[in-house]
Amino acid sequence: MFSSVAHLARANPFNAPHLQLVHDGLSGPRSSPAPPRRSRHLAAAAVEEYSCEFGSMKYYALCGFGGVLSCGLTHTAVVPLDLVKCRMQVDPQKYKGIFNGFSITLKEDGVRGLAKGWAPTLIGYSMQGLCKFGFYEVFKALYSNILGEENTYLWRTSLYLASSASAEFFADIALAPMEAAKVRIQTQPGYANTLREAVPKMYKEEGLNAFYKGVAPLWMRQIPYTMMKFACFERTVEALYKFVVPKPRSECTKAEQLVVTFVAGYIAGVFCAIVSHPADSVVSVLNKEKGSTASQVLQRLGFRGVWKGLFARIIMIGTLTALQWFIYDSVKVYFRLPRPPPPEMPESLKKKLGLTE
Repeated sequence: MFSSVAHLARANPFNAPHLQLVHDGLSGPRSSPAPPRRSRHLAAAAVEEYSCEFGSMKYYALCGFGGVLSCGLTHTAVVPLDLVKCRMQVDPQKYKGIFNGFSITLKEDGVRGLAKGWAPTLIGYSMQGLCKFGFYEVFKALYSNILGEENTYLWRTSLYLASSASAEFFADIALAPMEAAKVRIQTQPGYANTLREAVPKMYKEEGLNAFYKGVAPLWMRQIPYTMMKFACFERTVEALYKFVVPKPRSECTKAEQLVVTFVAGYIAGVFCAIVSHPADSVVSVLNKEKGSTASQVLQRLGFRGVWKGLFARIIMIGTLTALQWFIYDSVKVYFRLPRPPPPEMPESLKKKLGLTE
């Protein structure tokens, strides 16, 4: 399967050397060739700069590794904020705000209590990141090959949405067991303090259903979140280079490109938090309670209840998403992976639209 996908990916319109040449005006009609020195420089970069070919197995493996680091490390770093946010969702009468929640947690559990659930968070979100970012690259290459070069450009937002949704479907299956254990540890005082205590207890009480009953609500929360995360990020990067950054991406240093990545990631994160918060509230309550269904929890919480803890989640998800994209892009830079520039309109489409002579 992966060998065929790799073959398709190498032919897709997001192939880095091709788009880089189009972006810099080195492809298309020969009526206005670029200076030879610049052409040689870019040709050398296309051959020597990258450690692997776009769409190769090594490329996808390193993208998956970047996802492990970006999701695993960032989610673990914000465990205290996530813990308070979850408690505000499942017990809003006791935890009335983010600062009040931190105060109560520190009084009852001490400083160590703020780290509850770090192990399932690290394991679960590392697995999720592997699938989220790795499969996103796979599906984006696969779908763009199906669409063709011109339709890929015209329907690029739909491409980002479809690719990210497909990737997140599998990512949530990998995340679900650890997410269920994390919520039990964080929101049920006295139930379990560690992952080793929680897993056997959950299995004894409810069997495998304890770990996977939250998959459907996870899809409700994570698929819209991830679609917004990737599509908003990709289009924001494109807009920043077009309207804000005063020079083309090809002329920016790696550090400058990573700054753009961070800013676009934060903007995307704010929107992600808003669209996915109601489902996140349902997941938190559902994983705490035995025998409840998502529809029962949603009905009980009501419209106002599902928006509890939104401010905390915007802070958490905005920062977290920005850092995830920054880490992911930094991994690509470190391992010298192909990093295609924002898409440019294909020459064939320009001719059809009468934009070139």
